[in-house]
Order: sequence, then C-alpha cells, then structure tokens
Amino acid sequence: MAIHRFRPTRYYNVIGTAEPVLRVADGDTIIADTIDASGLDAQEAQASKGPNPMTGPFYVEGAEPGDTLAVRIDRLTPSRATGWTYSPLAFTVLDPAAIPERPATQRVVWDISPNEGVVRLQNPPPGLESFTPPIQPMIGCFGVAPPLGQAFSTSTSAQNGGNMDYRRFAPGTTAWFPVAVPGALFYLGDGHACQGDGEIVGTGIETSFEMEVTLTVLKRKITWPRGETADDIFTIGNARPLDQALQHATTEMQRWLGEDYGLDARAASHVMGQVVRYDVGNVFNPAYTVACRIAKKWLTRR
Repeated sequence: MAIHRFRPTRYYNVIGTAEPVLRVADGDTIIADTIDASGLDAQEAQASKGPNPMTGPFYVEGAEPGDTLAVRIDRLTPSRATGWTYSPLAFTVLDPAAIPERPATQRVVWDISPNEGVVRLQNPPPGLESFTPPIQPMIGCFGVAPPLGQAFSTSTSAQNGGNMDYRRFAPGTTAWFPVAVPGALFYLGDGHACQGDGEIVGTGIETSFEMEVTLTVLKRKITWPRGETADDIFTIGNARPLDQALQHATTEMQRWLGEDYGLDARAASHVMGQVVRYDVGNVFNPAYTVACRIAKKWLTRR
C-alpha cells in the first residue's frame, strides 16, 4: 500500500475515458494538488480554464466494470490563504417574482485562516463584520469515468459522480462509485473551504487544495454513488428534476439495506419511513444532487 505524491501539469473539464496520469495499486493513497473551480492554482495563477478543472485520471489496478471504487477522504488542506464565492442567491432558489429584484452577480474574496480555523470576507458588507464561519473543507467534484466512452462535463453529475457539491464529502467520509471502465479512471478537484447545503450562490468558497485519498476496489456492484461516515450511511441521486434525484437516492438506499443489512422491502420501509434524512447537495447545476441518509445506530450489518 504505497503513497503517491502527484503534481498535475494539465487538467480536465470533463470526466471521461482519458489517458491515465498515474497507475496505482488497490489500497494505495494519493496526495494530489487541485486547483479551484475557475482554474486558479495555489499561487492564484491561471493554470486552466473552468469549470471545475479536474486532477487525474488515476488508474486503479484490479478495478473492472461492475466493481465499486471506495474513495476514503483522508485529508483536505487548502493550499492558499484566499478563496472566492459569488453572490447573490442563484436564480434556481428564488421565486420567479423575486428574480427582477436580484442584484447583479458579484465575485467576492474570502480570507482562509487555518490558525483560527475560520473564513472571513475581505470586504464585509454592513452587518457581517464579525461573520467568521468555520473552515469545513469538502470535495465539490469527483468521480470515475462513465460507460460507453462518454465524457460528462464537470459542471454536472450522474451515476459516475461528478459535480455533486455535497458537503459530507469531507475528511472522514468514504465515497463509493460504480466502476464502468477498466481501472475506474478516478478524477478529483473543485475543493471548497466552506459551503452550506445546496451551493445556493453557485459556489462554495472556492480555493486550491492538497487532497489525500485512499483508493480501494470492492468486488460488488452498485448503481449510484454511496458514502459512509463514522455515524451515517448515505446514497446519492443526481438528476433533474429534483424528485427524480430523490427517487434514485431512495431506491439505492433500499438496495443497500437489503444487501448489507438483510432487510427486505417491507423492513427497509419501516426503517426509512421513520429515521431517513434527506440532504440537498446541489440545486445550482444541471443535475440536482440529493442524499438519502440513515444513522448507523439504527442498523445492524450482516
């Protein structure tokens, strides 16, 4: 189980079947540099065009179509002291009648202060002089190559992952992706220093990162991305409209409860009907992201 330090020289704005930049063994760890959603690197130089330039792809030995790639997020460290967001709220989260009153889009800069563990606006508007939310790093966009030679834009998401912007994709989480091509071809990028649910301004606090992940091949089949933290399991649906994303996530959770916890459809409905939680991962991009989440304390693995 080796550790690979990778510094990219090119980036991708699609997740597809490209020539791998590195081949790694099942169980290896990758430490990789990523740039922000607009292509700025750790020195704030323009290293690539947007949207969401990806580092990779990484070929994982032993990963075959029908397998699952487990990605343990070990560490996400911002590699510069600033990030940026847009304002105001995105069109997609406002009543249509409110859109004519919406101010023009503005890009603003935030200071990232690891020693204090907070972020703060460089030029806060009145009332936000003391607004210092905590640094909560997350991966906005990551996943594996889709089937049939397809290449999906990094502005959207699908069964292979992609731009999900779900803030539980953070250190301590293991994400699962369905493998569709030999080697899985794993990509990652679009790190956020902080973000609320939904990416409702069109961004998180976008910045460059050093990301550390460990890749493991599971000889099992899944349909949609899954994830696991110390406390929860969750499934992801990526689609539009929003109700379709919810349906994908719910169906995938029912499958998981049958496969690993021995619950038939009726038993799964009892659990899900009372303790399931739905999180909105993204409402801004072409595909909505919905997570179906259950606390592990309600489940017994078999």
